[in-house]
Amino acid sequence: MTAVPGQFTLVLHSHLPWLAHHGRWPVGEEWLYQSWAASYLPLARVLRTLAAEGRSHLLSFGITPVLAAQLDDPHSLAGMHHWLGNWQLRADEAAMAGNIALGAHEHRLAAAALADFEQRWRHGGSPVWRELIDAGTIELLGGPLAHPFQPLLDPRLRAFELTEGLSDARHRWGHTPSGIWAPECGFTPGMESGYAAAGVTHFMVDGPALRGDTTLGRPVWDSDVLAFGRDLQVSYRVWSPKSGYPGHTAYRDFHHYDHATGLKPSRVTGKQVAGPDKAPYDPELADAAIRTDVEDFVRTVRERLLAESARIGRPALVVAAFDTELFGHWWHEGPQWLEQVLRALPEAGVTVGTLADARARGFVGEPVRLADSSWGSGKDWRVWAGDQVRDLVELNADIVRLTLDTMDKVRSQGHSLRDPVADQLLREAVLTVSSDWAFMVSKDSAAGYARDRAHQHAHAVREIAAAVAAGQLAKARQLAAGWYAADGLFPALDARRLAASDTEGPA
Repeated sequence: MTAVPGQFTLVLHSHLPWLAHHGRWPVGEEWLYQSWAASYLPLARVLRTLAAEGRSHLLSFGITPVLAAQLDDPHSLAGMHHWLGNWQLRADEAAMAGNIALGAHEHRLAAAALADFEQRWRHGGSPVWRELIDAGTIELLGGPLAHPFQPLLDPRLRAFELTEGLSDARHRWGHTPSGIWAPECGFTPGMESGYAAAGVTHFMVDGPALRGDTTLGRPVWDSDVLAFGRDLQVSYRVWSPKSGYPGHTAYRDFHHYDHATGLKPSRVTGKQVAGPDKAPYDPELADAAIRTDVEDFVRTVRERLLAESARIGRPALVVAAFDTELFGHWWHEGPQWLEQVLRALPEAGVTVGTLADARARGFVGEPVRLADSSWGSGKDWRVWAGDQVRDLVELNADIVRLTLDTMDKVRSQGHSLRDPVADQLLREAVLTVSSDWAFMVSKDSAAGYARDRAHQHAHAVREIAAAVAAGQLAKARQLAAGWYAADGLFPALDARRLAASDTEGPA
């Protein structure tokens, strides 16, 4: 097929909050294991398959440090292995209960996932992703430690989370990302200077932040840092509540469960069809739908590249961006669709590359005065700062202030050695201000769990800080050790790297 001008870039953002040791069902570690089995395992397998065909620079792939920590965590690895074995047993139970087709389909998936996990993942996720990064199959995107909504965060803690997040990536994969997926695509003017200081050269925003003109990366304000915008016209072909591909009648229905086994036995059937009335899932029907949707997406990308290149008078960039968990966890057929799309686009004359490729190839336009924005509802900050989450906004502000004040007091005492109490205080603070808690409350998605988690981490900060303030250092060390047993992520986190306050001398 005739080549079209410009470049298409697929960006995937992989993220879950810290779930290890914090509940199992219905929200907690089960969420991690479902996403791992349905999205991360098959996506890595798809990328290895395409790499073996000689394909490279397939997509820009973000992995948040807090997710990477869980994929490497011994507790999570043991729990995942057990979960996969249990999945296989549940498939067998479905077959013995008379649903032979569902049981056979799920058994095949579970057996393949278990074999893949035992062969490649038992030492954690880092070796899996590093193989793909080293081969140039993907561009790694990094981000702040525990996915804070950065515009609302004190600049000192914001800078610490970002630099520590980039350092964490270097530790796990031997690569320091030059690009990031800004959590929730949240931005406020001035953040571009922080990005430049941390060595970040490009980051993601949503399309409306660039007033819908996403055909080129844009230098932000007076910096050389580029903002790349999500093309909504193309992205919404996949993920739209009204017309996105996962809503096709032949695809597996996400919401309806067989309560005896926890498996999903039905296809979508129809948007107005109640769960018990949905038709049984048929993989052959789904395969036909995948082929149709691949053709539609490739056609959409070609047409968009042609139209936008003509409009701006030069080759255009089209960026489609999604949460990784859409592919497999939410949309069962997503990994199959993705594999076929990444083959079909070059065959259709579309140049595929990463965000780093786009920068290197000169897909750069005029500077933009980027304003307050996000990719949430309204494209503003309401999801993380609205009246519905006012209590969490105030909690976050109180906890950050307490943490920084306590750190400053500790530092003023002249201690120069690494302090596990200070380290754990910062760990709990960054977990408190995770953007996930406000998102889950605003979207009424396990809001009780989200509030409980925010307050639990806030409680850890308060009791450690109180012991420090009272001079009860033995108690503070005991408390820190206890919380570390549950929240021991980021062992390399070093509180001494937190920038000094304006009233202090050099750190």
